Amino acid sequence: MRCGLAGQRTFSGGGQSKNLLYLAEAGDALRDPHAKPQRVGFILLEHFSLAAFTATLDTLVTANLIHRGAYVIRSFGLSEGQVLSDLGIGLQPDEPMTPAALEHLDLLIVCGGFRTPLRALPVLSRLLVEGARRGLALGGLWNGAWFLGQAGVLKGYRCAVHPENRASLAEISPQTMVTPASHVIDRDRMTAASPNGGFTLMMELIRQHHGETLAQGIEQILAFEGLRFRRAGSQAMEKLSLPLRNIIDLMETNLEEPLSLDQLAEFVGRSRRQIDRLFQEQLGTSPHRYYMELRVTEARRLLQHSQLSIMEVAIACGFVSVSHFSKCYSGYFGHSPSRETRLVD
Repeated sequence: MRCGLAGQRTFSGGGQSKNLLYLAEAGDALRDPHAKPQRVGFILLEHFSLAAFTATLDTLVTANLIHRGAYVIRSFGLSEGQVLSDLGIGLQPDEPMTPAALEHLDLLIVCGGFRTPLRALPVLSRLLVEGARRGLALGGLWNGAWFLGQAGVLKGYRCAVHPENRASLAEISPQTMVTPASHVIDRDRMTAASPNGGFTLMMELIRQHHGETLAQGIEQILAFEGLRFRRAGSQAMEKLSLPLRNIIDLMETNLEEPLSLDQLAEFVGRSRRQIDRLFQEQLGTSPHRYYMELRVTEARRLLQHSQLSIMEVAIACGFVSVSHFSKCYSGYFGHSPSRETRLVD
């Protein structure tokens, strides 16, 4: 396949989301210079779920890697000192939670855990009531919703809570609709029952704040780094027609020896014109360009995360020569393969 690049190119659709972290211009395009960062606080309770907290936190931190300043994140304890997680690992919050800290937050999330004692915490209840009065969005992880219910700030809301605590929450807050969902966003109340639910909750929130492109970029990065809670790009792929998904699968499994458009057409039982129409209508790009973006994206991954030489990477990604590979790579990333950061020794 010819590279066909004239000057700096931009990735299309999914190709852009896969490379947002590495493309300063793409990240800049997401930023509204007039938008204020979302300020998120986490209250860590005794024996909070470390997995639920980190899955949720990692999503916001990754959003900031792509979209600098999208979120300001703070952690709080109910008193001075470390808070012990469910794994016996102590974390030092940024500061103790006080009414004054509420002035600097848009969303306050209570982080509970399987062994977090379900008992009234007057200090926490007063903070949650004051937060609700100020118009803050309130949330809970694992059994964090129980404490929102205990404080009386879940009346008339739907919520998610760990299955072990559903009956107890329904008893202390009968006006709350306790659901079996893994996560729920109901107006300004955001709750999750598990680590997976916390991740999905934050992804939905990010989609609301910043749109699908940033969300897909986060999914790509976290899935590549091994996050077990979600398969990257699954929502985006599910929206595509079955014939187009089949073509993309063929492309992804044939990077070293790229298939021609005629071969793709034969394998999926479609004409070249039909394939071109599928890509244009559903992805807004051509099959050739999409294939090229898959190949240079995989090349970047290999350069960063393997010890392969530039020539070996070029061959693995279907380029006929190092010079051809370098021209295509530079066209998308703005620098040659030899200048790519190596993340392994």
